[in-house]
Amino acid sequence: MTGVQTCALPICDPDFLLKIVLIGDSGVGKTNLLSRFTRDQFNPDSKSTIGVEFATKTLEIEGKTVKAQIWDTAGQERYRAITSAYYRGAIGALLLYDVTAALTFNSLSRWLQELRENADSNIVVMLVGNKCDLQELRAVSTEEGVEFSKSENLLFIETSARDSTNVQESFTTLITEVVRRLSKNDLKDNKTVAPGQPEKGVSITHQENHNESGKGCC
Repeated sequence: MTGVQTCALPICDPDFLLKIVLIGDSGVGKTNLLSRFTRDQFNPDSKSTIGVEFATKTLEIEGKTVKAQIWDTAGQERYRAITSAYYRGAIGALLLYDVTAALTFNSLSRWLQELRENADSNIVVMLVGNKCDLQELRAVSTEEGVEFSKSENLLFIETSARDSTNVQESFTTLITEVVRRLSKNDLKDNKTVAPGQPEKGVSITHQENHNESGKGCC
């Protein structure tokens, strides 16, 4: 994407420090989407996340150095009370569903309600229809995703973590929109938005592109 690149320096002094959260039902592919974006890795045997994990990635967006701290929140019901605290300080969110599983699409309104109850009212949200490579198993049409995103004023994209379709675009489009709003002071008065201190994670400041191929995705 034009204007967006990974910071190749080992240490970057960011203009913006952003907290981004991934939300959606268990099994929609949040962990693999994050892994594909930050490490260009895909694990077909990925297990459900327990609690909250995070990764960071530094990007150059429209002349600004942006350090994004991306949180992978568990989608399992028994962990939702724990993860709700991690919405605090988030300035962007990727709301995922599985295009092959209608139930995950039907849960979107509930996730949006929880997000809006716990996050900043001006948070930027992108709706992500994941596993789009599984066309023969598709249960939710692209048109349904577009319609829902328009009704809720969300950004929208379909992705495949397995074959990398639109993975970079999903994150960079969201982060670019956040940066644009921050630059216009539409979100916060401060130039830097600090996401807080997690307990563990992976820091990524440079990424090579090595696409994996295969059928299906998570």
